[in-house]
Amino acid sequence: MKRLAVWALLPLLLNATGCAEPEEPAPNIVPPLDRPLENSGYVLYPEDGEVLVPCREDASAEGRWIIKADPVNTGSHRVAMGTQVLPGGERIPVHRHEHQDEILFVHEGTATGVLGDSSVAIGPGTTVYVPRGVWHGVENTEATAVQIVWVIVPPGLEGFFRDLGVPPGTDCVPLPAEEMAEIRRRHGITQKIE
Repeated sequence: MKRLAVWALLPLLLNATGCAEPEEPAPNIVPPLDRPLENSGYVLYPEDGEVLVPCREDASAEGRWIIKADPVNTGSHRVAMGTQVLPGGERIPVHRHEHQDEILFVHEGTATGVLGDSSVAIGPGTTVYVPRGVWHGVENTEATAVQIVWVIVPPGLEGFFRDLGVPPGTDCVPLPAEEMAEIRRRHGITQKIE
């Protein structure tokens, strides 16, 4: 005798308790694949990925971005993810993304996070969800570095980091303010005037 999965009985149970089935099933957010993915996945360890450091005179040797997953290395145009080390005394200026939602996860360290009009203490294990168009930033007022994991949908933030950073050990000339503003504009990022 075949066994029925519990989920197969759910509509019957809902009707028996007076709850109606939804008229239409919820749409799939991600359509099923009609062919196998060319990229079968990969594993990256903490320092693996595309490592970039800010190209600016006051950049700390500790500060860096590591792009872990994006359209360039996954083939998927749905999401990008990476890490950022924010040294003591540095900050991610308050800004907003015009076209992307972002999730920040604090892996190590403590800082002050800005979300909308609020400032909050953030530390290990803290998740900050930032819908598109919402002002946000992070300020590390401590002496030790803060390690942040970022996820952005759709991708785009990784291109911003590529335009601002260089591989470690690469000589670079800090960008003038006008060029920085153009890079932000090109990537749909508005920095708040403070």
